[in-house]
Amino acid sequence: MQCRTSLRNYMGWIQFALIIAVILNFNLMLFAADSEAGRPNILWITSEDNGPHLGCYGDQYADTPHIDKLASQGMIYLNCWSTAPVCAPARTTLITGMYPTCLGAEHMRSMVKLPDGVLMYPQYLRQAGYYCTNNSKEDYNVAKPGTVWDESSRKAHWKNRKPEQPFFAVFNHTISHESKIRNRPHKLVHDLAKVRIPAYHPDTPEVRHDWAQYYDRITEMDALVGKNLKELADAGLADDTIVFYYGDHGSGMPRSKRWPYNSGLQVPLVVYIPPKFRNLAPADYQAQGKSDRLVGFVDFAPTLLSLTGIKPPEHMQGNAFMGKYEAPAQQYQFGFRGRMDERYDLVRSVRNKRYLYIRNYMPHKKYGQYLNYMFQTPTTQVWKKMYDAGQLKPPQTYFWETKPAEELYDLEADRDEVNNLASSRDHQDILAKLREVQQKKLLEVRDLGFLPEAEIHSLSDGGAPYLIGKNTELYPLPKILAMAELASSNNSDNQDQLITGLKDSNSAVRYWAAMGLLISGRDAVQQGRQELRESLKDSSKSVRCIAAEALGKFGNKKDVRNAVNTLFSLSNQNQDGLYVAILALNGLEKLDEKVAPVKEKITQLPRKNPNLNRRLQSYVSRLIERIEEKETPANLKKPQ
Repeated sequence: MQCRTSLRNYMGWIQFALIIAVILNFNLMLFAADSEAGRPNILWITSEDNGPHLGCYGDQYADTPHIDKLASQGMIYLNCWSTAPVCAPARTTLITGMYPTCLGAEHMRSMVKLPDGVLMYPQYLRQAGYYCTNNSKEDYNVAKPGTVWDESSRKAHWKNRKPEQPFFAVFNHTISHESKIRNRPHKLVHDLAKVRIPAYHPDTPEVRHDWAQYYDRITEMDALVGKNLKELADAGLADDTIVFYYGDHGSGMPRSKRWPYNSGLQVPLVVYIPPKFRNLAPADYQAQGKSDRLVGFVDFAPTLLSLTGIKPPEHMQGNAFMGKYEAPAQQYQFGFRGRMDERYDLVRSVRNKRYLYIRNYMPHKKYGQYLNYMFQTPTTQVWKKMYDAGQLKPPQTYFWETKPAEELYDLEADRDEVNNLASSRDHQDILAKLREVQQKKLLEVRDLGFLPEAEIHSLSDGGAPYLIGKNTELYPLPKILAMAELASSNNSDNQDQLITGLKDSNSAVRYWAAMGLLISGRDAVQQGRQELRESLKDSSKSVRCIAAEALGKFGNKKDVRNAVNTLFSLSNQNQDGLYVAILALNGLEKLDEKVAPVKEKITQLPRKNPNLNRRLQSYVSRLIERIEEKETPANLKKPQ
């Protein structure tokens, strides 16, 4: 009881401090609004699921005249990252100016709360007198803290503002989305013969068609951008409006979208600042210019506030790259990958201007885990079919195999990121440096991704997970991270420490200890068999799930039976919660034919929970369907 009271008091002080900070920041905003004459309008034009495959970026296959014209008047950023390689986490980064990993919002459609006092950037703009519209996609992983937009709909438009009122407006174009590059029939405009196939994709008619259709959609998107710009010019507002055009993450092709490679994170960013507001431009700004400055989505909200004369609040973790409160250029940009729809993963990445470092904390999971939505793309289907038939060679095979713990790529010499330099003697210094930078950032922002997702929600108990991250007693991140590093390194010398970790007082440490034995494989599981058996009764359901998966995959006949029963007992989302059920069903699906004794019962599990947000409704049903689809081969070798 006393611990609970202390926790509430601790969180209460954090909430109080945030509220005071908001009041002080609001007064500064009012002062800025009164003292800044002739504030700029700001127009953000966004497109979905496309990298910098544009003429202005030197892509001769692209046909993008309107964006190219905007670039000829403004400047392009060569090194802009979306921070997350998929829509909802990327948009969460944009709307908050914070890393979703510290908010408990890295996982797709998380729907977590923000702490009191933390607002979304349009709320700061509206307080300062701006008319803010969004046309029309939101797709955040965090609940809105009150009224965010003056209007957010397909009819939202800057023209509905009051006379002389400055505006901030977003127009989002979906024509280049993943779903639009695979819909058929489609009459191609771009020449199939001239398509560039990246080194990781097989060169087949299906792949060529998808890439060509992707470029067709970019051309269609470019025309919509042209309409936005013409409307602004026709209204006589071009000289009063700063324009950003950018994509929301990398292309919708497999191994771009959803993966924190440069191919999944690099986006086009074109910025036009009219002459009357050039005082707000960075020092390197010039018409038809190119900047190699490292910028990312986490920087967009503070940059927007800076352009409007508002000092970015302290809780924002990005850095303004132009405007009154421009910060020094950053040496690094950071990316992340968490749960993608129904599949769990944990990846962190960091880049400087030349090198990209990736840390895979769940290397036993294949890159190309079966994801229902992704497998609707013809490229994904033919690529996997050819792999299963043994028709591919490296680097085209990598996507369907398990991951190394670390990856390092030279982005100048290896544009497709297929030559992993992590074991290169010549690159150990840069590997060590980027590893250190990545770990330091995790600790700095209090990355919550090292908690099982179910415990992010149970520990926050209906409140903001961000506050859990700030509680060093409740969330001892250095200790948890140390175990996660051991677990994912797949080093046999660590097995004793992993087994000891199963007895730790912290459930997240125990979770990673069990994960480490699973990652290490049969010998490690057999060495820690007794401790894993005891973990099937752990107070943490997430620990039980991972221990059961390890025993189910590498244990004896009795272990398999107990593991399957344990996982099935945790698979009912209406009893144990959505996130435990997703974890348990993922474990069952990995056990293939061993689930036969409970397969019929799995098909009878509830597939919907009416109390859940509608965006979360399909994940359990997809996993059940996947288990149903798997056939049980005859004459399988029985577990020993």
